[in-house]
Amino acid sequence: MSESIDRATEAIEDANDAEEHQQDGSARNVAVLIAALAAALALSEMAEKGAQNDFLTFHVQATDDWNFYQAKTIRSTVYSVEADTLESLPSAADPEVRKRIDAARAQVKRLDDDEQTQGRKQLAAKAHASETERDHAFHRFHLFETVAGALEIAIVLASVSVVTRVRQLALAAAIVGGGASLFGLAEAFNLF
Repeated sequence: MSESIDRATEAIEDANDAEEHQQDGSARNVAVLIAALAAALALSEMAEKGAQNDFLTFHVQATDDWNFYQAKTIRSTVYSVEADTLESLPSAADPEVRKRIDAARAQVKRLDDDEQTQGRKQLAAKAHASETERDHAFHRFHLFETVAGALEIAIVLASVSVVTRVRQLALAAAIVGGGASLFGLAEAFNLF
């Protein structure tokens, strides 16, 4: 009987050793998962900052374009008022006055549509293009922000799985982190 007890004790000790070894291996696997998630988080935060910088750059560009548009509108209005005022004078038929009226009307036309110096028409198109780029960059910024948040949650889940020894948490961390990483990669390569 003593021999049976010794064998049982030995089996229990072997089982405990195997369980500890398995837990150490599991902890190592989770540590590798956490490292991979942290690397993915760092990359997504870099992409997030890049998208934020793009947003700010295009926002400033759109603002500048609209400011130039407004300045040309003011100048165009001044020339238009000048032409209208000169036409209302009794001496409007005088060749010198007529010349000034025509010059003012030509300036209005040039300020509204001029390929060489970018008239209001060209500036409005440029500003709309900058706004489109800005809005796209803002959308990307928020997507990468979401990816970073999901990766942070995945890291927390993986960390908790080591402490609690609940493998399902590590699996959930791998699924959430993997999905977020794939989503981030797809956005980084403009697959959406």
